[in-house]
Amino acid sequence: MQISDLPHPDPGVPDARSGPRFLLWLGRRQLGGQARSLCWGLVHFCGIAGLPYAVGAGVEAVVDRDGSRLLLVGGLLVLIGIATSVGDTMLHRTAVTNWITAAARVQQLLARKTAELGSALTRRVAAGEVVAVSTGDVEKIGWFVEAVSRFLAAAFSVVAICVGLLFYAPSIGIVVAVGVPVLALSVLPLLPRATRRADVQREKAGRATELASDTVAGLRVLRGIGGEELFLGRYREASQQVREAAVRSARMWALISAIQVLLPGVLLITVVWYGSGLVLDGRLTVGELVAAFSAVATMLYPLRHFEEIAMAYSFSRPSAQRAARVLSLTRTEADARPGSEGPLAAPEPGGDLYDPVTGLLAPAGRLTAVVCGDPDLAGRLAERLGGHPADGGDGGESGDGAAGGESGPGSGPAGRASVRLGGVPLDGLPLDTARALVLVQDKDPVLLSGTLRELFAVPSSGAVEPAAALAAAQCADVLDALLQSAPDGVADPMDARITERGRSLSGGQRQRLALARSLAADPEVLVLDEPTSAVDSHTEARIADGIRALRAGRTTVVLASSPLLLDRADQVVLVHEGAVAASGTHRELLHGEPRYRAVVTRETDEEQRLARLELERLAEELTEIEETA
Repeated sequence: MQISDLPHPDPGVPDARSGPRFLLWLGRRQLGGQARSLCWGLVHFCGIAGLPYAVGAGVEAVVDRDGSRLLLVGGLLVLIGIATSVGDTMLHRTAVTNWITAAARVQQLLARKTAELGSALTRRVAAGEVVAVSTGDVEKIGWFVEAVSRFLAAAFSVVAICVGLLFYAPSIGIVVAVGVPVLALSVLPLLPRATRRADVQREKAGRATELASDTVAGLRVLRGIGGEELFLGRYREASQQVREAAVRSARMWALISAIQVLLPGVLLITVVWYGSGLVLDGRLTVGELVAAFSAVATMLYPLRHFEEIAMAYSFSRPSAQRAARVLSLTRTEADARPGSEGPLAAPEPGGDLYDPVTGLLAPAGRLTAVVCGDPDLAGRLAERLGGHPADGGDGGESGDGAAGGESGPGSGPAGRASVRLGGVPLDGLPLDTARALVLVQDKDPVLLSGTLRELFAVPSSGAVEPAAALAAAQCADVLDALLQSAPDGVADPMDARITERGRSLSGGQRQRLALARSLAADPEVLVLDEPTSAVDSHTEARIADGIRALRAGRTTVVLASSPLLLDRADQVVLVHEGAVAASGTHRELLHGEPRYRAVVTRETDEEQRLARLELERLAEELTEIEETA
């Protein structure tokens, strides 16, 4: 594959069982590119390997005063120079192509995994680690893939030089043949320690990246509470730890480099000293001594690639391990089990949405509001309703609800975690089908940069126009703000640009635009997690009316605790300690369910106790009045 052919039509299914297996899989996926790089590397390094013998033959021709032989040697040197130059140029070209294509393959795999897992990815892997994998780790992995072919070509040239010397000048060739393996293997005892130090450096760098990512994401909040200096101090400390780890790692690699300079120098001195004695004894010609000296001096270049491949592997192995960890995550546990059943057929339209973990049932075509006392539980429930089963540790969630013992295809462990739409498990459906059926908007939706028209260019049924969705989400002021900030000549707010992540808009404006985008998609089931948490009460009431009107006849689930939203729902469900505890209308639950009232009205236990005492007192007074009458 050439760089112009990127991206890959299909990046493939990676072997993510471990970092080394992932690197091996990458290498197998581009055997053609590796073969081309190896061939050009052999041309380049074999030209270098032939240079000492040509120089030795030239010296012999000068000593023998043989002009015709010297002319032939000159022609041979020209050919060797051309082969070395062309081989080096093409080796660099093919090696860099291998690097870029491998990096592109890893990035495509990561992008595909991100799209598959959605917002669940950052709950299973730290956001900083995802950033580190998709940036620095991709380059390290590509470096190792690129270095393999050059190392193999360099190793072949070293063997060729040693074998050539054994035949060309056996008396001195034996010394070189014995000394070169010692040079190549001398750094092996140091590599484990160098690898460990490189691992520590990469780990600390990943933590620093994660801390920086979290700090930038929460910068507005940090400024509000005056915590900038605190987090800046933490980042300084983390960056200093990275620096210290990098220095310790660099010292070890510097020692390895020094050894690979020192030992070849010792071998060179030995060859000159021993060879000079052989020349004086008449057992070696001057040309053979020059060839042996040139061969050892030339070998320093290919031997450098032994150090490079060791360094590349040491740095790429932890990077590949992190990438494999991300790529090994599966949408469902059934996906990770060999021999699991294939994708199921999509359910018929108009089915109920049912979660066997909590016992939540959202009837088809109705607006269902869900109240959870734990915001984290609400977020996990929203993800599960979108077809992503719980990862465990859901804090009290059990399958002992209404149908916790159900099992079936794609239902997860003991049938606990599989949400069903129309009786079909969502996690058993193809991902694109599940996403088309159920759309989940989480608490912090992302707005990509681009025009407002591009923002609404999402897969949809076509039944809801963007204008209707914007009106239902009460986005009139947002459109005005976009027009005011737009360049002159932009008259249609749909052509106004939104900055990265909508940073030029307020939190409430971003939230309403994201809600409008979800409404315009018009999925069969829409799950909204706190869609109005950043707007005022007056706007929230109108948004609630807009959602109810626009989603009439469509299944909608809203996870919220706002009375304005709850009062407009067809039914309200209270989820307490991981299971459905009560259901009914907002007013019914408000008067008859203390746990619901505590969540919605934010009453404390003491306030509830006092309210009960007041009710008991009023009841006693009423009884006394009736008895007196």
